[in-house]
Amino acid sequence: MMLPAALLLLGALAAVVAPRLLARADWPDREPVVALWVWQCVVAAVIVCCALSMTLSAAAAWHAVGGHVFATAPGPVVEAYALGTAGVWAASTAVALALGGLWSVAMLVREVGRARARRRRRRADLLVRAPLLPGEVAVSGRLVVLESEQPDAWWLPGAPPQLVVTTAALRRLKGRRLDAVLAHEQGHARARHDWLLNCSSALAGGFPQVPVFAAFRDEMHRLVELAADDTASRRFGRLTTALALVELNEHRGVFGPCPAPQAHVPERVHRLLTPWDRLPAARRLRLTAVAALVPVVPVLVAFVPGLRALG
Repeated sequence: MMLPAALLLLGALAAVVAPRLLARADWPDREPVVALWVWQCVVAAVIVCCALSMTLSAAAAWHAVGGHVFATAPGPVVEAYALGTAGVWAASTAVALALGGLWSVAMLVREVGRARARRRRRRADLLVRAPLLPGEVAVSGRLVVLESEQPDAWWLPGAPPQLVVTTAALRRLKGRRLDAVLAHEQGHARARHDWLLNCSSALAGGFPQVPVFAAFRDEMHRLVELAADDTASRRFGRLTTALALVELNEHRGVFGPCPAPQAHVPERVHRLLTPWDRLPAARRLRLTAVAALVPVVPVLVAFVPGLRALG
């Protein structure tokens, strides 16, 4: 039974080829929302390949599992999968992939727990620095102003979510530039980018030797910022958003000769100031549809023997 091995090879192929194709393409920076969707579909396809390979390997290794998996399948379909021809490798493959799945869930739980702990610490610090007034109730979307000499603004997810801005940012940013920064942070909140970052960090932290997961994490951190920039620029203009980014980040040294690692602010400013056209709507739709089909391909491959038997 070579189908589990074929599914693993298909997942490896997707993990190797798709990131390289996306790195060479020129459209992800122009359409970050579409690129976010494509990356999620690629990673989902890799995970689906592993899950299907685990299921079929377990069905071949243990009759009890195979009986449940093929409980409603006709006899010719079961025979087409040749479950009885599997060797010792089937059990080891199923166990290894099952352990990998459990490890992924554990890493996700750990990452979510860490994110919640960070939010709790930041929320406690926020209450100390900006306590509620007597009779005031925390509400969703509440704007909190912090006394600070560092210009900054961020969205604090949780219950309730809060938008935080420092007094230095209020002094430095005026009018539409301040509105652009707030729209940027609200764009993160509406798209729930925190969940994308948690999932990508969990996969990259749990499997540091797998390049596709590390690339997924790095691209999520970069693309969510581009998507939020576009949200702000559509409302307040590209020049206004770029100037707001410069004023908000110039004290961090990201525009110097030795910018901080992972500092994408100069690239974001250059992108906002460089004229570019969005992809045609038809091409965006094609990219979205093709990406949605990528996780379906492993499922179709898994059904090939059964479909041949029925045909």
